[in-house]
Amino acid sequence: MRRFDLTLPRTVDDCVKILSDRGDDAKLVAGGTDLLPQLKNGLLKPRYVVDLSGVETLRAIRVANGSGLRLGAAVTARAIETEPHILSAYPALAESGALVGSLQIRNLATVGGNLCNAAPSADMAPPLLALDAEAVIVGPRGERRVPLTTFFLGVRKTVLAADELLVELVVPAPGPRSGGQYLRHTPRRELDIAVVGVASQLTLTDGVCRKAAIALASVAPTPVRAVAAERALTGQAVTPELIERAAELAVDAARPISDQRGSADFRRHLVKVLTRRTLTTALERARAARQEA
Repeated sequence: MRRFDLTLPRTVDDCVKILSDRGDDAKLVAGGTDLLPQLKNGLLKPRYVVDLSGVETLRAIRVANGSGLRLGAAVTARAIETEPHILSAYPALAESGALVGSLQIRNLATVGGNLCNAAPSADMAPPLLALDAEAVIVGPRGERRVPLTTFFLGVRKTVLAADELLVELVVPAPGPRSGGQYLRHTPRRELDIAVVGVASQLTLTDGVCRKAAIALASVAPTPVRAVAAERALTGQAVTPELIERAAELAVDAARPISDQRGSADFRRHLVKVLTRRTLTTALERARAARQEA
């Protein structure tokens, strides 16, 4: 592993200045669960590593009743897995946090790292996509907000410039009578990455689907929304037959490859199965949700 200089900023402004001065020669590290293996294997060779652990604002979880959730980029998967409000109002997000590696990994791995690493299999991306989250990005030109649907550009590629950092995720309140679920398939029960991951989110009004969102992981260069499947559900009473139709349409949004972990056909099959299961659970949770949620 190549030697590098380590810097420890205390504020977001300090981070921006360091990135502005050092650009492509610098890499950010929060938990290090993605970056450190890449450094060890020589996939990355930065001259400077910027440790975000001292930037307290990046570790904040802020809940505003009725107006959503704000997650600092350095909030850990373990915090997302266990935070009471996330568990009750955003169960799909809590479920995705609980699937990130081992307990030791989850105590280090961060939501910002999971997204900025931009792996197609990132577990926390699908539920955040399904929840219409926005990425708050800061750089020398100021702050900008980017819908997570446009944040990913390709494998290991995002909209972040070399002198910018992700500081926060803004997640709208799902509203009353909402429910969601995240499921994935892996060869092993733990310590593996998704062959396919699916997050579904439903919001009901008078028994009719007012809003539907389905996001897929590991079936394209980036996490994707199954837009045609969402449209089929919206404005309809959700029945098992409609869920089956939506699951079939979700397959059309997938562009899977075949590799040592699964064939493209197997991945398409998993998209259908996991979409059916997550929509069924999302519907049950939406029906059971408190009106004031």
